[in-house]
Amino acid sequence: MQRTGTGRSWVVGMRGSALFVLALGLLCAWLDAAAAPLEEVAGGSLLFRDETGSPSVVAPQLETDVEIRVTGVVSRVRVRQRFENPSDRWVEGIYVFPLPPDAAVDTLHMEIGERRIEGQIQERAAAVARYTAAKREGRQASLVEQERPNLFTTSVANVAPLESIVVEIAYQETLRLQDEVFELRLPLVVGTRYIPGQPAVEAGGQDVTFVGFEGDGWARRTRLVPDAHRITPFHVHPADGPVNPVRVAVALDLGFPVAEIESPSHRVAVERGGEGGARVLLSQAFSDRDFVLRFAPDPAVAPRAALFTQPHADEHYALLMLMPPADGAARARRLQRETIFVIDTSGSMGGASIRQARDALRMALGRLTPLDRFNVIAFADRPLALFDTPVAANAQALERARGFVSRLEANGGTEMQAALERALDSERPEDPSVVRQVLFITDGSVGNEAQLFGTIRQRLGDRRLFTVGIGSAPNAHFMQRAAQFGRGTYTFIGSAAEVAEHMGGLFAKLESPVLSQIEVHWPDPVEQWPTRIPDLYAGEPIVLTARVPRLQGEVRVTGVRGERPFSVRLPLEPGSARSGIDKLFARRQIASLMDGLVEGVDPARVKQDVLALALKHHLVSKYTSLVAVDVTPVRPASEGLARRAVPHNVPAGWDPSKLPGVLPRGATPAALWFWSGVGSLVLGALVWRRSRSAC
Repeated sequence: MQRTGTGRSWVVGMRGSALFVLALGLLCAWLDAAAAPLEEVAGGSLLFRDETGSPSVVAPQLETDVEIRVTGVVSRVRVRQRFENPSDRWVEGIYVFPLPPDAAVDTLHMEIGERRIEGQIQERAAAVARYTAAKREGRQASLVEQERPNLFTTSVANVAPLESIVVEIAYQETLRLQDEVFELRLPLVVGTRYIPGQPAVEAGGQDVTFVGFEGDGWARRTRLVPDAHRITPFHVHPADGPVNPVRVAVALDLGFPVAEIESPSHRVAVERGGEGGARVLLSQAFSDRDFVLRFAPDPAVAPRAALFTQPHADEHYALLMLMPPADGAARARRLQRETIFVIDTSGSMGGASIRQARDALRMALGRLTPLDRFNVIAFADRPLALFDTPVAANAQALERARGFVSRLEANGGTEMQAALERALDSERPEDPSVVRQVLFITDGSVGNEAQLFGTIRQRLGDRRLFTVGIGSAPNAHFMQRAAQFGRGTYTFIGSAAEVAEHMGGLFAKLESPVLSQIEVHWPDPVEQWPTRIPDLYAGEPIVLTARVPRLQGEVRVTGVRGERPFSVRLPLEPGSARSGIDKLFARRQIASLMDGLVEGVDPARVKQDVLALALKHHLVSKYTSLVAVDVTPVRPASEGLARRAVPHNVPAGWDPSKLPGVLPRGATPAALWFWSGVGSLVLGALVWRRSRSAC
C-alpha cells in the first residue's frame, strides 16, 4: 500500500513523540537518582546544592524569641535568633530580617554553649573585615549589618555540624500613637522586593546578575539598586512551609489605665496586672506576617502630653509626645479637594492584598463629593490612568471609576517611579484654595526607595502625599518616609476587617484642616530632631527628641489649625527617667542626616557625621555594624565551609505564583519521580511500537 505524505508525517510525528516521552522517562529516572535519599532528610528540611552540585547541604534552621518591655511610650526589644545547623557540614548562615524603621539597634551578643561574647560597634568595612578574617580562620563569629533602616542582615560563621549558635540583638523605639490608640508593630518577614533599573555592568562590558548570597537569593543587581542581592531573600513555597517559628512576650508598664489590649494579627494571651500593667504572650507562631499589638488608654485618663527625660553626662535628653486636641475638627469647613488615587497592582499585591486595596479605593471614591476632582492611576509594569486629567466627581465619573477598580488584578513588576511622576505632574487647579492630595495604596515592596523619595521631594509642590500600607508585611520604611517627604500621614491595613476602620480614620484626616506652621519653643537653645516638623492631621501626635542643657521652664508648641492659631504649653521638668532616650535621639538625628542625601547634601559629609554619631552611641547604621568574634578556632582547616541563606516564608495572604524568588515546591518525593519515569518509559515504548507497525 502506498503511503501518502500525510501518513509519513504522522509516522515521523509518532516517532518524535515516542522519543520525547522516552526522554522524559529518562529525565525522571535521573531526578530520582539525583534526589537525596528520603531517609537522610529530616521532615521540613530545605536542601541546597553545594559547590559540586550535590543536593546535600541542608539550609540552616532558625528559631526566634522576642522579649519586649514597654515603659511609658518607649519599648525595649530583645531578639534572640537561634541558628541550627542540621547538616553534617560546617555552615555559615545568613539571615535577612526586618525591624521597625526607627529602631535604634545598639546591642549584639553571641552565645556558644556556655560562652557569651559581646559585640562591638565598628565602621562597617572594618567590622566586615574582622568577621571575614574570623570566618577564614575557623573561628565562630557573628555580624549584624543594616541594609535599609528597616532591613538588617545577621551573618553567623562556622556553625558546627548538628550544633547551634544564638545571636541576640537589642533595640528600642517609640510607640506609635494614632487616634488615641498606641500601636506596637514587630516586623517578622521580608517580602519580595521588586528591583527596577538596568543591569549593572562589569569592567569587561558584561551584565552583572547576582543571585542572592552565593546562590540562595534571586535578585539581579542593577545600577539603581546595587545591593539588590542583599535585600531579596528566597521564600519557601507555602506548601513546603512554614519555617522560622517565633515566640513573643510583651510586658506593659504604661503608667496609666488601659481600656483595651488586642492583637489584630495573632491570637495572644493577655494577663493584666496593676495600673497600666499587663503581660501579653504569643506562645507559638511562624514568621509570615508582622506582629501587631494595640492598646487604648482609658478615655477618662488618656494622656494629652508626655515628657520623658534621661540624664547623660552633663546633658539631658528629652522625648516629647503631644497630642493636638481633636475638638473642632468635625465642625471644620470641608475644603474642596483634588485627589489622585494611585493603586499598586504588581505581583506582590496578589491574593488578599489586591482585594484589600480595591476595597480601600472603593471606600475612598465613596467619600468624594461633586465639589471634588479626582483621578485613578493603577500601576505594575507601567502606569495606567483612568482619565487623562482629574475630572469632577459626578455620578457618571464615579461609576466609571468603580468599574475600573473592580477589574484590577495583580500581576507584573512594581515600576513605582513612573506612577509617582504621573500622579505628581498634574497641572495646578485654577482655584488656589483647592487642597491637592495623592493617596498611594501599596505594599511598598521595592528596592529603590531613595530614588522614589527624591522624586517626591522634587515634584511634590503644594500637594500632600498619604500612604496606605497593604498586607501582612508592608515595607514600613517606604510607607513612613514617603509620607514624611510628602507632608502627609501613613496608614497600615493588615486585613480585610481593618479596611473600614483605618480608611475611616484616614478620611477624617484628608477632610480636616491640617495643623501647619508648627514650631516648638524651648526655654534654652536645644538640638532637636526632627528639625523641621511636618504638617499634622487630626489624631496625629507630635513626637520630638531633644538634647537640652537644663530641665527648667516650659515648652511651648504653636501652629495654625485651619484659619485659627493653635498653642499649648508643657512644663519642662524632671520626669520619669527613661534609659535609652539618648539613643532614640541619635537614631532620629541619623535619619535626618540620611535624608540629606535625598536633598543633595555631600555624601562624604553625611557619612562623616553619621559615622561619628553612630560610634558615639554604639548604634548600627548604614556605615557602622556590630561584630562579635570568638577567640578560639573551632573549624579544622581541612573542613570546607558552606555559605547558605536562611529562607523566609511567603508573607501571609500573598500569592506565591505571582512572585519571583520563591523556592519551588520540594515535596515531590523520589518515589514519585521513579514511578513517573517508569510510566513515561512504558508509554514511550507503546507509542514507538505503534509507529513501527504503521510502517
